[in-house]
Amino acid sequence: MSATYNFCAGPAMLPAAVMQKAQEELLDWNGLGVSVMEVSHRSKEFIALTEQAEADLRGLMNIPDNYHVLFMHGGGRGQFSAVVNNFLGNDGRALYLTDGSWSNAAVEEAKKLAGDDKIDTVNIVKKENGINSIEIPKFTGSVEDYRYLHYCPNETVDGIEIFESIECPWPVIADMSSNIMSREIDVNQFGLIYAGAQKNIGPSGLSIVIVRDDMLTLPALPQSSIMDYRLAVKHGSMYNTPPTFAWYLAAEVFAWLKAQGGISAMAAINKQKADALYQYLDSSNFYLSKVERENRSQMNVTFYLQDESLNQQFLEAAKQCNLVALKGHRSVGGMRASIYNAMPLCGVEALIKFMQDFERSVV
Repeated sequence: MSATYNFCAGPAMLPAAVMQKAQEELLDWNGLGVSVMEVSHRSKEFIALTEQAEADLRGLMNIPDNYHVLFMHGGGRGQFSAVVNNFLGNDGRALYLTDGSWSNAAVEEAKKLAGDDKIDTVNIVKKENGINSIEIPKFTGSVEDYRYLHYCPNETVDGIEIFESIECPWPVIADMSSNIMSREIDVNQFGLIYAGAQKNIGPSGLSIVIVRDDMLTLPALPQSSIMDYRLAVKHGSMYNTPPTFAWYLAAEVFAWLKAQGGISAMAAINKQKADALYQYLDSSNFYLSKVERENRSQMNVTFYLQDESLNQQFLEAAKQCNLVALKGHRSVGGMRASIYNAMPLCGVEALIKFMQDFERSVV
């Protein structure tokens, strides 16, 4: 049987080497004779794992010392509310940029907690002739206008990615759930970065938060203790029992990334994968991308068949070739190939070959 390539947007595929190691250690981790899922999160062995995980993540992303790294519950949606509750206070206002489904969801959550009058929004998507592009305005104003600006640099549903930095007078908060560690970034440009783990880090249920010291001086709203960044910092992300197995797998993914040469090496591979797939899409009259070239996601390649009556036939034929989870999100239709760090180049090459063969078979 040939390899199965999983293009799911999340929970997404994990590196094969990590899955193999987890399988081998499932019943006997670290020579303890028990699973890592059965070990106390306060044991010296697990504490050593968490310390190594943080050190590896700091090294991979070059995270400065004035930032805290937190391993938290709730995934990305949990952080939608945590951001508001931790930073907005009773009289704060925030600016949200919207460029797709997830940034819109963050706005909905923020307004639910803070009220419509506390949340301003700017839609930065420009659509012409059915093609989506990003247009970021120049932001002016006083530092006191907003507590923070929030945006999502990679929209998994819409296949849109923002590569340029956001220049503004306010701390920038980024939801990097789907593109964290896919390419190098300057962490200093952000007041806070958060990411659900289930795309480029590990299994669902865990979220990573990278927060600058000064953000923790902002006034907070009442909230649950397990989503309080200040308590998480004070207790080393262990105010209550953390998702230990997810933390373990994240630690293994960080070690795997280091072994691949780090984020710069991964970025080169990711560009190669995305470029190959987009070049084929652009060369074909059978498939169509609806995102402007400079805003095409390197992690989530969305595309459409010109004849959408062939969609189901395409998906069934792909599954027969062990290419799975290519159906686009229900809100936008079409197809989506999520090619996160764990997707090897040969998986993208197999997809392109299938797409070529499918096109020839029906034209």
